[in-house]
Amino acid sequence: MYNRRKFVKLSAAGASLSLLDKIAAAKPLVPPQAAGYPIVISTWGFGVDANKEAWKTLSKGGRALDAVEAGVKIPEADLTNHTVGRSGYPDRDGHVTLDACIMDENGNCGAVAAMEYIAHPITIARLVMEKTPHVFLVGEGATQFAVEQGFKKEKLLLPESEKAWKQWLKKAEYKPIINIENSKGLPGNQYNHDTIGMLAIDAKGNISGACTTSGMAFKMHGRVGDSPIIGAGLYVDNEVGGATSTGVGEEVIRNVGSFLVVELMRQGYSPEAACKEAVQRIIKKKPETAKQIQVGFLAINKKGEYGAYAIQKGFSFAVCDKEKQDLLIDGKSFY
Repeated sequence: MYNRRKFVKLSAAGASLSLLDKIAAAKPLVPPQAAGYPIVISTWGFGVDANKEAWKTLSKGGRALDAVEAGVKIPEADLTNHTVGRSGYPDRDGHVTLDACIMDENGNCGAVAAMEYIAHPITIARLVMEKTPHVFLVGEGATQFAVEQGFKKEKLLLPESEKAWKQWLKKAEYKPIINIENSKGLPGNQYNHDTIGMLAIDAKGNISGACTTSGMAFKMHGRVGDSPIIGAGLYVDNEVGGATSTGVGEEVIRNVGSFLVVELMRQGYSPEAACKEAVQRIIKKKPETAKQIQVGFLAINKKGEYGAYAIQKGFSFAVCDKEKQDLLIDGKSFY
């Protein structure tokens, strides 16, 4: 005998089982740890030590945002590193000005540029993100905000940097050298840039990034490159991945490089392929200029897959995960 109530119950049960099957099928088959989390990557050889510091946070289940801030503070504090932080070379007027930005998994971001007298711009960038309604503070305003937050002003033009600047002033020639990040002890007129960009995915699968630099040595006073600009020097989309850049910032800005890389990954490009396409667009727009400069991109996607690509040979990046904490990889290049 047909029992309508029994039929409804069976149908509901069947529907529930079907829904559960769909939910189960939608869940990732590989747990986050096996998929490559946590992981941290960063630009250049000095990224190895920076990654190790970030790993202290990630390996304990900490947040990616905390990891990248702690990580890039290592080169910011390194007195032998003249391209980032307190030991950075000055502009042509003798001012050491620092730039940085940071971005978390929720799309929150903060940045400072042309900031003087404060040794850790990445921390001030994070405070801009968390303590103000703004994204970007520059120059005296950035320094004033840092002091209001309890930071003390200090002289950043160190004796070695001042000596290099005075040597440069004898000819005042601006001739940046490619891949200076991997070189030390060069004559004063050859010091260039650059940047540490760092991207991390924590054990929860959340992505954050940081980027910090003292900018190009002997630049015009007030010059700001790509490093503190969200979308140029750094961009994170927690649904897709993150990207950062290094090299001559003007060309990265003109192409909104890091945002471009992330959007290409959204379309299905691998991290390396996305970086390569961004590099090729720079070359296509200014082929003759591109032969004389270096620009590199580094990216990671939501799966924990990473890749890089540069205009010139010599760009390297560091990788740190549960398998290995001091991996340094030579990035692929167009030339």
